Amino acid sequence: MMKIFHTVSEACSKFTTERYSTSFSSAIRMLHADLRQPIFNIYGFVRFADEIVDTFHNHDKETLLAEFKDETYKAINRGISLNPILHSFQKTVNEYGIDHHLIDAFFYSMELDLDKKQYDAKGYEEYIYGSAEVVGLMCLYVFCEGKKDLYEQLKAPARSLGAAFQKVNFLRDIKADFEGMNRVYFPNCDFSNFSHDQKLCIESDIQKDFDDAYEGIVKLPLKARFGVYVAYRYYLSLFSKIKRLHPQRIMEERIRIPNYGKIMILAKAGVRSQLNIL
Repeated sequence: MMKIFHTVSEACSKFTTERYSTSFSSAIRMLHADLRQPIFNIYGFVRFADEIVDTFHNHDKETLLAEFKDETYKAINRGISLNPILHSFQKTVNEYGIDHHLIDAFFYSMELDLDKKQYDAKGYEEYIYGSAEVVGLMCLYVFCEGKKDLYEQLKAPARSLGAAFQKVNFLRDIKADFEGMNRVYFPNCDFSNFSHDQKLCIESDIQKDFDDAYEGIVKLPLKARFGVYVAYRYYLSLFSKIKRLHPQRIMEERIRIPNYGKIMILAKAGVRSQLNIL
């Protein structure tokens, strides 16, 4: 019966990923079958923590996050949890030996979201590391399947990819973050008067992250490479669309890639993969 419990828990993580992010779900399906469920398990965990700080406005977020954090470590130490999201996450953490420091850093960034509204350069880097880069590193543990030397070789590009994704999300979600939650993640930016020069500075930093990340993607094991490349191409396309827009435009609406655009991204990525020109 334990096998049924594992299956039900992991189905919850998969369902959570699919409902919250069709783009990431599509990219995960491009991974080798062996890797898909562990990545669903990581994403489900991350998504629930993010929901606490971003969505549960009529509840005591601080208490909810503290309880979720405590239950996470109990699940990892016990090897079981009645929370299906935490059970599937602990299963992946313990199976792949994911460093608990990464989980610590993730929760630290989530705790910052409870009350911190503006960041200086140092705080911004710390937040990006904990909220995004460590998620990339958790996934890298899965992709490397115990190959420690490969993990060390690809750590820096994995961090860059996580940072690029997060910073693009920040640009895309400026309106919701600034107007809805009064958050300003980018240091030295005045979003009440967001200028072209400020936007260019942010975009230059993001482009470097994308460039550095690509150097690692092409070195990933084959079982992981195409799925990660699809996610990279999706975010790069979203970034390219944002770059073409006037600063005021991204302050007014959340930029998206339409479904037909996502299909084209997947098709082009497939062609490049077949031709071995990733």
